[in-house]
Amino acid sequence: MTLDRSDKEALMRTFEAFASNRDPALRDQLIEAHLGLAEYLARRFANRGEPLDDLVQVASLGLVKAVERFDPERGLEFTTFATPTIVGELKRHFRDKGWAVRVPRRVQELHLRVTRVIDDLATEFGRSPTVQEIAHRAGTTEDEVVEAIDAGSAYRSASLDAGRSDDDESPGLLGQLGEVDPELARAERRAALGPLISGLPEREQVMLYLRFYEGMTQSEIAKRLGISQMHVSRLLSRSLQQLRELAETPD
Repeated sequence: MTLDRSDKEALMRTFEAFASNRDPALRDQLIEAHLGLAEYLARRFANRGEPLDDLVQVASLGLVKAVERFDPERGLEFTTFATPTIVGELKRHFRDKGWAVRVPRRVQELHLRVTRVIDDLATEFGRSPTVQEIAHRAGTTEDEVVEAIDAGSAYRSASLDAGRSDDDESPGLLGQLGEVDPELARAERRAALGPLISGLPEREQVMLYLRFYEGMTQSEIAKRLGISQMHVSRLLSRSLQQLRELAETPD
C-alpha cells in the first residue's frame, strides 16, 4: 500500500492522538491501516516450513507491539520503526519452532548469547576463542558455556543441502526454496540500521563505512585515522555489539 502525503499526515495525527489518550479504537485503526506491511513481511518468511497464515498472525502481533510502542515525537517513519519489530517477532517464532528436541528456554537463550559471543571473539582475536574466554565475555561459567554449545545439537539438524533419503539426486531442501530478492533484504537492513548507526559517535560511523562499504582492512582503517589497529578492532567490536543490542531491543 502506497500512501500519499496527506494520508501519511493523517496517520501521524492519529498516532499523536493515540500517544496522548491510548484510545483502543485509534489503536485498532492504526493496526488496520498497516496490516499490509505485516503481510508483506510475513511473506518474506514463506516457504520455510511454517503456514503463511501462522506467519501473518505472528507478524500482526509484532505490528500490534510496534503500534503500542511507537513514539511519533522521535521523528521516525512508522514503517521504519515497525519493520525491525515485526521481523524480530517472526525470527523469534522460527527460533522457538526450530528446536528438534525440547530444550529449556534458559538454555536456548544462553545458546544464542554464547553463539554471538563466539562470533564476536573470533572476529576480534582472529582465531577460535577458548571456553574460558567465552565464559568471561558472556558473564557466565565455563560449564554453562559447554552446556550451551551442546544444546546447539538439539536445534534443527537437517542440512538444507541434504537430499531425500530415497533419492541420491534430490536437490535437497535448499534447491527447493525460492530465491530472496537481495534488494529487499538490503532495503530492510538499511531501514533497520540507518537510525541506529546515526546514533553512534562520528568516528565509529566512519569506521563502519570504511570497513563494510569501502572494504578496507582494520590496518588500513588504522592508518587512515592515525590510530592503532588494536584500537580500531576494539571500537568496531564495540560498535557492532551496540548495534546488535539496539536491533534486538523492540522499542
